Amino acid sequence: MTTRWRTGPPSGTVAAMTSTPRSEPVHLPDALASFSQLWSPRVALRVNDYDVRVAKVAGDHVWHTHDDTDEFFLVLDGELIIDVREDDDDERRVVLPTGSAYVVPRGQQHRPSAPGGASILMFEPTGTLSTGDHEGALPEHVDATTGHALG
Repeated sequence: MTTRWRTGPPSGTVAAMTSTPRSEPVHLPDALASFSQLWSPRVALRVNDYDVRVAKVAGDHVWHTHDDTDEFFLVLDGELIIDVREDDDDERRVVLPTGSAYVVPRGQQHRPSAPGGASILMFEPTGTLSTGDHEGALPEHVDATTGHALG
């Protein structure tokens, strides 16, 4: 742990601030090239109590909800489709081409899919399970994880 000094509140007082050392930059194409498993996110970086996760995806994920957190998606390559269920059980489809971002609000049931494959970045609290509240068997290509380390 390192200690930095900074100018404090507007009164101009000086206070000690502790932080952990900065991490090294992560080249996202290299991070994605380091694994091949689908729907198995890797933690590329941490920001406060949040993970920045990258994943390769193809086919369908499972319907699930994250009751306590929003879920941020950024499509790095390919196209991601997110089917969402509204409060009245109507379904809506969100199509995200490369370079697009979307936030699934907490508590909204959703199912990501990528018929042609995609690479995505997600931002969510550390410890968030990739399959949310899904119960029952998972397809073989879907990994229920809180994020694997890049290796």
